[in-house]
Amino acid sequence: MKISNKQLKLVDRQIKRIIESGNYYSEVYKKAGITGVSTPEDFEKIPFTDKADLRNAYPLGIQAVPDEKVVRIHSSSGTTGKPVIIPYTAKDVEDWAEMFARCYRIAGITASDRIQITPGYGLWTAGIGFQAGCEKLGAMAIPMGPGNTEKQLQMMIDLKSTVICATSSYALLLAEEINRRGLKDKICLKKGVIGSERWSDAKRNYIARELGIELFDIYGLTEIYGPGIGINCAEQTGMHVFDDYLYLEIIDPVTGEVLPDGEEGEIVITTLVKEGAPLIRFRTHDLSRIILGECSCGLSYPRIDTIKGRSDDMFKVRGVNMFPSQVEEILGMVDGVSSEYKIDVAHDDIRNRDIIMVTVEAEGRVDFTKTAETIKNLFRSRMQITPNVAVVSLNTLPRSEKKTQRVFDHRKE
Repeated sequence: MKISNKQLKLVDRQIKRIIESGNYYSEVYKKAGITGVSTPEDFEKIPFTDKADLRNAYPLGIQAVPDEKVVRIHSSSGTTGKPVIIPYTAKDVEDWAEMFARCYRIAGITASDRIQITPGYGLWTAGIGFQAGCEKLGAMAIPMGPGNTEKQLQMMIDLKSTVICATSSYALLLAEEINRRGLKDKICLKKGVIGSERWSDAKRNYIARELGIELFDIYGLTEIYGPGIGINCAEQTGMHVFDDYLYLEIIDPVTGEVLPDGEEGEIVITTLVKEGAPLIRFRTHDLSRIILGECSCGLSYPRIDTIKGRSDDMFKVRGVNMFPSQVEEILGMVDGVSSEYKIDVAHDDIRNRDIIMVTVEAEGRVDFTKTAETIKNLFRSRMQITPNVAVVSLNTLPRSEKKTQRVFDHRKE
């Protein structure tokens, strides 16, 4: 997906704005001799940026407008290192709301819908983004925020919510609770807009089945507006990303080489019109690929595949590189195993080797011992490593109202 002339002009304007602002990236570009771009080759010479740069510029070093133009700040939900703070102008807020409203429309959501919003509010970009898009669309927002499942279910039933917005972890918790209480015939949900974390097909199928809804993946990250920069359509063939606001590349996460369309790698995003904190060639660390061809839904926005994970989610055990997505793929092959799992990695000092423990949930109808052996064999054949496996009953592992941590590496402690 080569950058278009129109996009090049927007990038050139952004670079000139950044240099004029005197912000953190102004100095980076001056040192690199970058004054603008006029060709795709010029664009590919621009150095990548990532979250480490944003932390180095803490708190507002990437701000590219005067203070009087900043109407809001948001911060990433990460828990390690300095937080990343992103300033927004009034136009940035409006652009984000418009993109989010597009997402709702693409999902077939209209002004007649009642949208229950469970992601968090505050510095995090989630809840307020879902609400702004809802209001832009003209639908009824039910701004619940996270937690208080009792109240969530009461409002869902009493207000006849038709759309649920949530992380996949909280959508799962709600689905399980509705199933446990026998409330399925009392809810009016038709669609779910799910974001913030990758989720397995097993979890997706369970949530869709138990809630009786059509599910849509929404994409975004705090550094690039927030959730709402892309969503999959009813054809379910990838997420459409709004190329009038953003330009996407896919790179090899190790070499930084730009990959041909269709090859899997790390998503890199350039903001074309963002004012408060424009970012050029920002490394998201999200792993996906650009889907070739036009979507049968008729939309011309380019598509990316379901997020496979993050390049920085990788963990190594006995020399084997592993991703949570690979674990989820294996577990999805085993009958009776749920989408919930936990991985513990530790070092056995006596034997001087790393050990890995995979804990999974399974339905009571399956033999837990045989299931554990099946999982071990699949790991051995597909990943050349044999873990210890514990199979536990459904609903044993903790549920989360936000993102669920899957991997616990005790070697770092």
